[in-house]
Amino acid sequence: MDQPIRMKSNGQISVVLNSQKAKIMSKELPDFQVVPKDIPPEHSALKEIEEDLGALVGMEEMKKMIKEIYAWIYVNKKREEMGLKARKQALHMMFKGNPGTGKTTVARLIGKLFQKMSVLTKGHLIEAERADLVGEYIGHTAQKTRDLIKKAQGGILFIDEAYSLGRGGEKDFGKEAIDTLVKHMEDKQHEFILILAGYSREMEYFLTLNPGLHSRFPLVIDFPDYNIDQLMEISARMLHEREYTFSHEAEKKLKEHLIWVKAVLSPNSFSNGRYVRNIIEKSIRAQAMRLLMLNSYDKHELMTLRSNDLVFEEDS
Repeated sequence: MDQPIRMKSNGQISVVLNSQKAKIMSKELPDFQVVPKDIPPEHSALKEIEEDLGALVGMEEMKKMIKEIYAWIYVNKKREEMGLKARKQALHMMFKGNPGTGKTTVARLIGKLFQKMSVLTKGHLIEAERADLVGEYIGHTAQKTRDLIKKAQGGILFIDEAYSLGRGGEKDFGKEAIDTLVKHMEDKQHEFILILAGYSREMEYFLTLNPGLHSRFPLVIDFPDYNIDQLMEISARMLHEREYTFSHEAEKKLKEHLIWVKAVLSPNSFSNGRYVRNIIEKSIRAQAMRLLMLNSYDKHELMTLRSNDLVFEEDS
């Protein structure tokens, strides 16, 4: 990525969260003005969102991008106050990445921020997938899609695996859903935000299904897979939140397993943070059964997950 946010020739802004080029470019470009690191006290909404973002592992470029969106909206309001042109821009987004990389979590935080900034009146998130939009007969799909958009008014409509709307070809009702979405994205572009999410390659194909799609997503954001250290940090945070801890052997076993599973599974098949969460939840149940059978309930044992408690999907 040449810059944290890059404008494409078609007006899109593309954000890549794990690029190494930014570091190189930052050395080449001179600093014309020093930007203060501390946020002025009047920006309480941004401070609150920053705290929420701080709880997320990785996503450094995403965190920077949200600050830049906040700054752009805030400065636009200041321009309006001074009588300067401050044209509103649609904030529909596309999230590209594999499962479990934080797309839904970030969508909720964006809704919260935009509500506090009065960009959205409610800031709520409506989650949907193909079955929620596609009907069984002509006209049914358009009505289902309109109903979802109505529910999302003042908030965000988040459609996961959006590319599935285009899998059936020309005669499939999914195309009717796409056409309806495109129309309402334009007609109600400042009344709700549409976020489409899915695998990177499939979402690129999806953009070709309607000539109006590509230009209507000013923010296209890539969510990279977590590396092993980040997955271990996610597991540690999940355990801390639940008041558990790994034994040394359990921590080592989990790390070795993650190294193996990331090498064996294709990126599309590995569910990242969700995979780690499933392991922890299953292991907590296994630990409970072990303690029940041992009839041992001292505080240290109640908090400790041991290596034989770890339950991996591949073993079940």
